[in-house]
Amino acid sequence: MEHLVWDFSPEIFSLGSFAPRWYGLMFAIGFMVGYSFMQKIFKREGYNEEDLSSLLFHVMLGTIIGARLGHCLFYEPEYYLSHPLEILFIWKGGLASHGGTIGVIIAVWLYKRKHPDQGYVWLADRLSIAIAFTAACIRIGNFFNSEILGKPSDVPWAIIFKRAGETVPRHPAMLYESASYLVLTGLLYLLYQKTEAKRRGQMIGLMFFWIFTSRFFIEFFKENQVPFENDLPLNMGQILSIPFIILGLLAFSGKLLEWLPWLDGTTRNQAKKKA
Repeated sequence: MEHLVWDFSPEIFSLGSFAPRWYGLMFAIGFMVGYSFMQKIFKREGYNEEDLSSLLFHVMLGTIIGARLGHCLFYEPEYYLSHPLEILFIWKGGLASHGGTIGVIIAVWLYKRKHPDQGYVWLADRLSIAIAFTAACIRIGNFFNSEILGKPSDVPWAIIFKRAGETVPRHPAMLYESASYLVLTGLLYLLYQKTEAKRRGQMIGLMFFWIFTSRFFIEFFKENQVPFENDLPLNMGQILSIPFIILGLLAFSGKLLEWLPWLDGTTRNQAKKKA
């Protein structure tokens, strides 16, 4: 059986030392489309669209810093704690989605402190659409980079990642994740259109549960990223996914806000209704 040989350059074009990469483009597309989602939501619900520039800045910074620290501390702590300055060398690669998620959680909290009219869970519910779409784009970027490879396989859709030095077909695990997240994006968008996220925590809960449950099971089709994972019953990606799956279930069921009501606060629309 012949399999697709993937030998695509990760660079879009090259002009001397200037060589933009497909990964960066997919990252940017994710944030731009996500911004457009939030723009429509803010306009629909009567919020100041100018606040979105600050929100985008917080989320982008949280994603990049969190993802970089996540990789360094979760996957290669001994090396980076011995070479702390290299944590800043983000252009050398090494980003972890679990760390990026933690970074976004903190970034949204910092943004919310400056915008008390936007409840934390209210905001997180609406951001879930943008986050799911951006996550799908980033995994397509991983595909262009020929990274996060799956295990060897003879399924018809297995791919030989020639640029990564591979000669055997492998599961395109990054595309499995991307497809899952795109389906989630559609579901979240339809849920918002139907309910306007009136049930606090439902959308962000669904997002956490779907993304990290998908991640947990797709990890079985991936190669481990670092050697120490070979001695673990579950790899690091699966271990780190479990708390987020639980968090998703708690948020979706409403238990999270029941136990921590201060997480949401009062949005401007709620205040108007009380008045």
